[in-house]
Amino acid sequence: QVQLVESGGGLVQPGGSLRLSCAASGSIVSIRAMGWYRQAPGKQRELVATMSSAGNTNYADSVKARFTISRDNAKNTVYLQMNSLKPEDTAVYYCHAEIRRVMWADYWGQGTQVTVSS
Repeated sequence: QVQLVESGGGLVQPGGSLRLSCAASGSIVSIRAMGWYRQAPGKQRELVATMSSAGNTNYADSVKARFTISRDNAKNTVYLQMNSLKPEDTAVYYCHAEIRRVMWADYWGQGTQVTVSS
């Protein structure tokens, strides 16, 4: 069994910063991409940022230059540093990972709420 456990969400004022963390645990053989998606009320889930096991990154245009994804492969953990937050960044943020136990599969965290409001 595999679990992705997120932490770090909360309420922040516009212009503020938050750091999200997501740790994968369980019977893990290997992890490929790890990343973050978000879903705002009434909207579809969208990609925020991903990072391959080799360190290649991909960001949504809306967060480039404000958000930074990183990962610690030894800890099976991915981070999202979010700076200069805007009200439109308000959403539930979900951690995602491509994990191999016996076969490769997609795994999701339970989600963490990020609210940007004054």
